[in-house]
Order: sequence, then C-alpha cells, then structure tokens
Amino acid sequence: MASELQQEVARRRTFAIISHPDAGKTTLTEKLLLYGGAIHLAGSVKAKRARRHATSDWMELEKERGISVTSSVLQFVYRDHAVNLLDTPGHQDFSEDTYRTLAAADAAVMLIDAAKGVEPQTKKLFKVCRMRGIPIFTFVNKLDRYGRAPLDLMDELEQVLGIRSYPMNWPIGMGPEFRGVYDRRANVVHVFSAEGNHGEKEVAERAVPLDSEEIHSVLNEQELAQLHEDIELLDVGGDTFTREMSDAGLLTPMFFGSAMTNFGVRPFLDAFLELAPAPTARPTKDGLREPSCPKFAGFVFKIQANMDPAHRDRIAFMRVVSGRYVKGMSAHHSRLGKEVRLAKPSQFLAAERTAIEDAWPGDVIGLFDPGQYRIGDSLAEDAGVVFDTVPRFSPEYFAVVRSKDPLRRKQMEKGLEQLSEEGTVQIFQQLQMGMKDPIVGVVGALQFEVLQYRLEHEYGAKIALDRLPFSHARWVVGPNFEPKAFDWEGNRQTVQDRDGLPLVLFRDDWALQHAEQKHPELKFLNEAPQLHTVVQAATGA
Repeated sequence: MASELQQEVARRRTFAIISHPDAGKTTLTEKLLLYGGAIHLAGSVKAKRARRHATSDWMELEKERGISVTSSVLQFVYRDHAVNLLDTPGHQDFSEDTYRTLAAADAAVMLIDAAKGVEPQTKKLFKVCRMRGIPIFTFVNKLDRYGRAPLDLMDELEQVLGIRSYPMNWPIGMGPEFRGVYDRRANVVHVFSAEGNHGEKEVAERAVPLDSEEIHSVLNEQELAQLHEDIELLDVGGDTFTREMSDAGLLTPMFFGSAMTNFGVRPFLDAFLELAPAPTARPTKDGLREPSCPKFAGFVFKIQANMDPAHRDRIAFMRVVSGRYVKGMSAHHSRLGKEVRLAKPSQFLAAERTAIEDAWPGDVIGLFDPGQYRIGDSLAEDAGVVFDTVPRFSPEYFAVVRSKDPLRRKQMEKGLEQLSEEGTVQIFQQLQMGMKDPIVGVVGALQFEVLQYRLEHEYGAKIALDRLPFSHARWVVGPNFEPKAFDWEGNRQTVQDRDGLPLVLFRDDWALQHAEQKHPELKFLNEAPQLHTVVQAATGA
C-alpha cells in the first residue's frame, strides 16, 4: 500500500490558472485539454469561427456572456501524469471563488497578456498565491499578436510583483512573424505550423537542434542572429534556475506562446508537468498532514448545485490530502462531529462526470451532497483532523432580496440557502427578522446578475434586488457587544450571518474608522472568525 500510495502521489499534478480578464485563460484551458487528450476539438469563446463553446464553461450564462463565472474541475491523464486542473473565473467580480479554489491547488499558472503585461487582477491573485506559498509558473500569451519585448515583461514581473523569472523557453518572432520557441534546457527550437485550423486541433511542430545544419532551413539568418544574441544575454545576465527556488515560489519559470494558435502549448505542458510539485502537505490544527499518511483525509473547497439540470443535485468538491479514498467509505465529519458516508464519488470534465472507484492525494472528487457539507469542512478516517479553513471574505456590495411572486417565496429561500452554501453569495439576516427581507452580500457586483439568473432558471424564483448604500462588512468579536445599540444614524447596520455571528455593515471608510476608534475593546474582522474564537472572545478567555 505504501509504495502504491507514493507512486500515485508522485504522478499527480493539481493546479489552477490565474489571470486578468481577457488574458486568454479559458482558451489556454481548452488547449491543455486538447493536448491532454480530454477533448478532440477546442472551441475558443472569442473566435468567431469557433463552432463550440469552451468545454470548461458549463453554465448557460457563461456560454451566453463568453466569460467564466464559476470554478470547474477538469481532469485528464497526460504522459502518465494524472492532472487536476482547477479552472477558475477570470472576471474580478468572481475572485472569491478563485481564492477558495487556490486553497486546493499545489501550483498556479499565471497567464500574462504579452501586450498588457501585469494587470490589476493578476496582482491580486498573485498576492494570494504568495500568501499561500504556492509555486507560480508564468505563461506569456498572445505572441501571435505584437506585444511588449520579453525582457520588458521579465523586468515588470520583478518590479511590480517582486518575483524573479527564468525563461524556460524564448520566443522567436512576434505577431505574424512568431515562428516558434527555443527550449533553453534541450537546446532545441520548436517550429510551429498553423495549417489553417484556427487552433481547434493540435498544431504541427518540428523540434530542430539549434546547433544542427537543419536549423538554417527553418530560421533565416536574421532570426538566428537575434536568437543567439538573446540567449547570450539571458545566460550572462539572467538568474540560475533551481527547483528549490521554484518550489518555494521565489522564482517563476517562464514560458512563451499563443493559446489561440496552440503555438508553445505542448512544450509548456511537458515542462510544467515535469517541474510542478506533486501534492504537498496541508496544515491542520495539530500540524502538517502529509500525503503519505496512510489514513484518508480531505477537505471541501467548493459546493455546486444544479450542474445537472435534469437531477437538481448538489456536489461537494473535495481535495484528497492523504491516504486513499475508496468508493462507499465513511469518514469523520469534523464540523458535525459524526461519521458520514462519502457517497457517489465522481470525477469531472466541467459538467460531465464519471463515477470512480478510488482517488489519491491531489485528486479532486465530487461527492453527492444531501445538504451536510459546507465549504471548509474536514473529512478524515481518524477523528479530530481539522484542516485550516477556506476563508470567507467580507462582501463589498449589498442588497435586500424580495420575491416578485409571493407564492414562490419558498423556492427563493431554498435557492438563496443553497447558493449561499456554494459561496456564490453570503446571506445575512436583519435582526429579529429571520428570512424576511434577507440581505445578500457579494464581492463583485456581477454576482447579483448571476444570483438573479440562477434563482430564476434553477429554482423558478424571480427576484428584485434593492441595493443598499454599504461598502464594508465586518464581523464583530469582543465582550459586551450590543447589536441593537450599535446602529447609528444610518451609517451602519447590524446583521447576523448563517452561524448567528454578528456583522456590522458600514456605509464608508469613515463610518468604519469611527467605530474602531470608539470601541477599542472590539475587533472588526474582514474574514469570518472561527466559532471557537468567537466564544473565547465573548467570555474573555
């Protein structure tokens, strides 16, 4: 068992792609699936010629808008590697879903637009990866268009993000003259041919040694001279690559290519799977849990309802951390404090699911959820295992939800509850009002549109949203907190979350600062506290 466990851990790679909107994340995801053999025809969400929607976008709203609004899990086998690709929303309004998904990843691919460089959303997501110590691989995309010089992009990574880079390959040309990439370790030039398939199929390529006579038949003298000059500059003035620096997230291996035309995708995938870390240990309240621990353990990082409209079911996505998951097994549910059966396990290609018999550390599996799971739940063969929780962030936009049809109110409440458990929105109750006129909070305003769409199409409940003038929410922890006495002049409002924990909604920065100065005995937290922390603070322990 031990040797089998070690072998299965060693062949797994679990990663997410982070980027600013429109950097080409969905297109790159499609092409990785294409080269991984998971699909046979790639469809870009942008190309007018594309006859298909992107595989990773399964929700109808995503297909209509051409954006990703929810994380999906994409799994395939490539050259004996079992790959778990955690596809995340690119749009900044859905960044909370991305933050949660990064908790389940062992590495991240940072996608950069060659023309635009490091953009705002990339900076935010990079910080989350840094905070978690996640190794970062950089793919510079859209070399089929004219963009900035590769050396300028390397400099920007260091100046803006504070990370040094090591180009694993180097582009030859740009725009219509983008011919291929030079593999620095193998001393080989990969020359590509589009063959007019618009990136829907694998691209034809030739691997030509740089020091061979054949190279003169694929690159002209000017291209060769420029390549030799660039290589010398990198060898003399660039960093030295080490796995230790890469694994620690201190140096980012850098690749160049075009996801749209498939140029450079396969060389990137080959190198990434070689260099990315196998599944890593995860922190628990009692120390690190190693993948090699023979006892099964995992945590829920995502819940998704209604992936299959015909069945209206709910799936809890679990990252396996240690041991072996076997179909039909039971595990201790830390939050509920009891044994639960981990039922109907599946693996995914977006909405398409396949029943499985077992899973190993690094794998992400879907469990049938009858309503017993929440994001952050820990599940393990041995009782007492509690993984560090997946954070619940403070919303920035708020609205009161009203049902347009009073006869459909129950459907609205059920939908709100389920979407809240998914993490799509956060639901707050006004004091002593229960679910009458509930308040929803979201990180990005576009989430309101998704909420309305899904409530109507999945639960048959049409709603109206009355926006509220608040911009901050803070969980309040401390002794002698009196919610009723706290509301003042409409600049703030006290509510409670799903666990009954008090929050205060503030109109602006001034209202928040005023409360912090007036009540130094209280803590105003922008992440939901642990329940045991609240108890300790309330009792003064």
